[in-house]
Amino acid sequence: MSLDVGIAFFILGVIATLIRANIQFPKGLYQSLILFLMLAIGLKGGVALAQHASWALISQSAYVLLLGVLLPLIAFPILYFIGGLKRYDAASIAAHYGSVSVGTYAVAVAFLEAQDIHYEAYIPLFVVLLEMPAIAVGIALARNKADDKQNTGEVVHEVFCNQGMVLMVGGLLVGFMAGERIERVTPFFFDLFNGVLALFLLKMGMMAAQRIDEIKRLGSFMLAFGVAMPLAGGLAGCLLGLMIGLSSGGAILLSVLGASASYIAVPAAMQVALPQANHSLSISASLGITFPFNVLIGIPTFTVLTELIAG
Repeated sequence: MSLDVGIAFFILGVIATLIRANIQFPKGLYQSLILFLMLAIGLKGGVALAQHASWALISQSAYVLLLGVLLPLIAFPILYFIGGLKRYDAASIAAHYGSVSVGTYAVAVAFLEAQDIHYEAYIPLFVVLLEMPAIAVGIALARNKADDKQNTGEVVHEVFCNQGMVLMVGGLLVGFMAGERIERVTPFFFDLFNGVLALFLLKMGMMAAQRIDEIKRLGSFMLAFGVAMPLAGGLAGCLLGLMIGLSSGGAILLSVLGASASYIAVPAAMQVALPQANHSLSISASLGITFPFNVLIGIPTFTVLTELIAG
């Protein structure tokens, strides 16, 4: 049985950290990999959008935005009423799980391409759309009982002008408007995508393994939530994708987006909007539990589940 290359690199990163191998991964390189993946995903989506833009896409996008609102509304009462977390912490974590992980999406794309499963190439548009609503809902949930006086303009700026939003929206626009001239950069952004993703997953494996002690301190509830919420979000994304007319591959990607939890854009926004929250709790759950679960188990599971439901 062959192992997906990206997953193999992730496991290598985990093992290297557990055996205390002294691997020096420059911080600048990690940031560069993130920037590359965001731009590449945006460019691919922009090219596809130029080829497949239609009125139907508008209604699909509206449903996807609704998913982004629904997921944190599902997560919050579980965290607040069942888990007994403080309101700020529950709202912050709910925002993380309502938003998306660009890294998880990139792994899912590589997985589908390796399995030769077709998907709508404009799905990166949905990645961009799902960045925003969960942050807004998370802030609203926290402010039901808030007495803070943070700068609203600063929060809005962080929501709409964070690096993920700017780079992916910018990439979408560049890919959409470039036409045939996009071929000048495709050898870099398109052909090298899987190699860059492999390096990114190596680093993510190292980071996930470094949070094992923190995961132990989170307790059984957060461990269960970090697995159950992706399953619920993945099922919702799968059903929605099929309902709005996506192919099986497109529905798989939407299920992965519903199952993923942000560890880049949302943490930055929440640190500005909800400084009272325990941000270590959020990032440990999303990066230490949910990301490994999705990469190793979730994506194959959602693939089988979607194909079974689609018939």
